[in-house]
Amino acid sequence: MCDVQLGNRRAHHRLRAVARLAIDDIPAAALARRWGVPQCGVFRTLTSSLDAIHDLGAQGAPSGTVVLAEEQTAGRGRDGRTWRSPPGGVWLGMLLRPPPPLPAAGVLSLRVGLVLADVVEATLGVRPTSLSGPRAGLKWPNDVLVDDRKVAGILCESRWQGDTLQWLGVGIGVNVANDIPVELTERAVALRELRPVVRRIDVLDLLVPALLRLAAHGGQLTEFECAAFARRDWLRGRQIRAPLAGRAAGIRPDGALLVDTGAGTTMVQGGHVELS
Repeated sequence: MCDVQLGNRRAHHRLRAVARLAIDDIPAAALARRWGVPQCGVFRTLTSSLDAIHDLGAQGAPSGTVVLAEEQTAGRGRDGRTWRSPPGGVWLGMLLRPPPPLPAAGVLSLRVGLVLADVVEATLGVRPTSLSGPRAGLKWPNDVLVDDRKVAGILCESRWQGDTLQWLGVGIGVNVANDIPVELTERAVALRELRPVVRRIDVLDLLVPALLRLAAHGGQLTEFECAAFARRDWLRGRQIRAPLAGRAAGIRPDGALLVDTGAGTTMVQGGHVELS
């Protein structure tokens, strides 16, 4: 085991890991320069890249810091759910600090989803104007699907001191070349299955710079973003039983899900969606 440093900062003890320090044979320092981020750490094994980001945030790491793991032993989704994270996938955490004004975590999650859906399609060679090819859908609040199977997930968490936002942590998992267990193949897919030549660096070269640009956008979703989400809204029109029984009816600019219960339309701010 070794203490891994990001820049001139020694990592928290929870970040002690056997460090490979490269993605697709590109060293972490070169990745940071390539993407224009202040620092990048690549670890062979972490419990969670998002937990690592929170550790680094508490140490004063700068906005834009990126952490990547070859493997996560306790990757997290919403509501404490686990995300299987074996070698071959993209398991990424990014730190964002104010200023500029940062959006609420729920809004940021949807913005990241829009970016990630574009990245997935671009990685698969689908042109934005194409009428054919695999399309990426967004399942509120944090899943990206291709052909009804999950290919990526997002978790955004904020850390506050009193009434002051200290930072936002963005956690992203993308199935790229990792194995999908047989029992999950009807519900999950890796990009490699759809395009065998895909590499993690192909995903990251598009994703990381786009995430940096998101940091400049605060507040609620714009009209353009709401329309973009509507075009990818996998859930809309489907009957759900949780977190509220009814028919999914789109989203609001504040990121809330709209549910038509039959007696009216109710907004839902969070929770795990279960189909009827």
